[in-house]
Amino acid sequence: MEEKYFSWSRIGDIAVGRENLGLDMPVAVYRLLMYNLMDELKERFGQEQADRILYSIGYRSGLAIAANLLEPVGDLDEFIIDLQKRLKDLKIGILRIESVDLENMHIVLTVDEDLDCSGLPVTGEAVCTYDEGLISGLLYHATGKEFTVKEVDCWATGDRTCRFEAYAHRGEAEG
Repeated sequence: MEEKYFSWSRIGDIAVGRENLGLDMPVAVYRLLMYNLMDELKERFGQEQADRILYSIGYRSGLAIAANLLEPVGDLDEFIIDLQKRLKDLKIGILRIESVDLENMHIVLTVDEDLDCSGLPVTGEAVCTYDEGLISGLLYHATGKEFTVKEVDCWATGDRTCRFEAYAHRGEAEG
């Protein structure tokens, strides 16, 4: 029976299946898939719904990465160190934390050499909606709190890094 939701086992054994080609593929091939998926979602559902879908896909991916590739959460500092290493190893990007306000559950972080947008032409449009969801899922795993993540700077808007602001949902920051 086909699984309704993603599970890590569906990735399969890539090393066995790609004995000659290996685990890596060019960023251009990933972007070909991602940007055609984005365009198809926009055409079928409109920009707002497409963004919701991509954010949700990112969120689920963040949860899956955290559960399957990261060490169990000890404290937030240990989690961030592990996450920085893993994102770099996976070639997703170079994560830096700019500020953490635990009292207000507000986190500002950057991702350099971002898989989704670094090197894109400047269009004036932030494009890392998937990454917003990914970060939200990762932060949920680390804190048990739902975060809304918004990209405030993007390579495609003319910035040389992606900057994200994350806020815990109202009512959860106190508990």
